[in-house]
Amino acid sequence: MECNVGSVDRLLRIIVGLVVAIVGVIFDSWWGLVGLIPLSTGLFKFCPLYIPLKINTSENKKK
Repeated sequence: MECNVGSVDRLLRIIVGLVVAIVGVIFDSWWGLVGLIPLSTGLFKFCPLYIPLKINTSENKKK
């Protein structure tokens, strides 16, 4: 699993994931589980959706 999420992308994913998860818990909604997706991709620095789209926002891109 190669890192394909850059630092700014990672920070935004973690913030959005936390906000969605917290709001989902507060309102007792399943959106709390949806917030785990951007949160986990931000923490692991890997997004599986980026592979077929050939996107890489990481600083150490392969040349």
